[in-house]
Amino acid sequence: MTGIDQRMESAPTGVSTPQRKHLLRKLRLLVHLAEGLTTCALLFWWVRPSTRRALIQRWSRKLLALFRVSLVVHGEPVEGKDLAGSMLVSNHVSWIDIYAINSWYPPRFVAKSEIRSWPVIGWLCAQTGVLFVERARKRDAHRIMHVIADALRSGDAICVFPEGTTSDGLQLLPFHANLFQAPVTAAAPIRPVALRYRIAATGELTTIPAYIGDLSMMDTINAILNGPPLVVEVLVGTSVAPEMDRRSLAAHSQDAVAALIERAG
Repeated sequence: MTGIDQRMESAPTGVSTPQRKHLLRKLRLLVHLAEGLTTCALLFWWVRPSTRRALIQRWSRKLLALFRVSLVVHGEPVEGKDLAGSMLVSNHVSWIDIYAINSWYPPRFVAKSEIRSWPVIGWLCAQTGVLFVERARKRDAHRIMHVIADALRSGDAICVFPEGTTSDGLQLLPFHANLFQAPVTAAAPIRPVALRYRIAATGELTTIPAYIGDLSMMDTINAILNGPPLVVEVLVGTSVAPEMDRRSLAAHSQDAVAALIERAG
């Protein structure tokens, strides 16, 4: 029994068993977050990119396990070399999407600049290679396009969420075309990816992880911790060559992600 377990076992009798379990899970999450901060601070600045990806993948898989979320990957089998220099495009349900994709293969993500100022999380994101964009500034879209194109040319896999916001996961929102100029400029392939969340026991689709509306991040954390075990499906599509303009490529990618979701049922 770990020290955390012992402390929780000795908690006041007025605390119910579900409450103790909930507190224990949160404590374990805090310990895991501290481990991630330590790894980034001590190792990321000198290890090779392949080692960094392996560390991110291992940490993300443990995070999913702590949330009782199992990962299942469907679709085209791919390896790291198949994704190098590709732009992954995915639907967006929750902040946990990032760790689901990282558990499959860690790319570099494009995220809104506000995340950079979040305590702890913002620093972690920066250390793992997240590219930040100021959505309110049209000029910044031009800058980030060139940054993404350069990263794709250098062999990085870049993941974007073209819906521009999160949904309940049961429907796909329209894809914005701006970021699709980067793979056009870099002549980089597009890899469609879709995410689905299900109740593990029944296989039913669920909106439990959805980070939408007025929900806070802590609301979604509590919803996942208090809910039943889940399965996140990562559905991988066939690579698409960027032989069209950005608007056509965005529409084509949206159709490809929608087809993955439809086939998954």
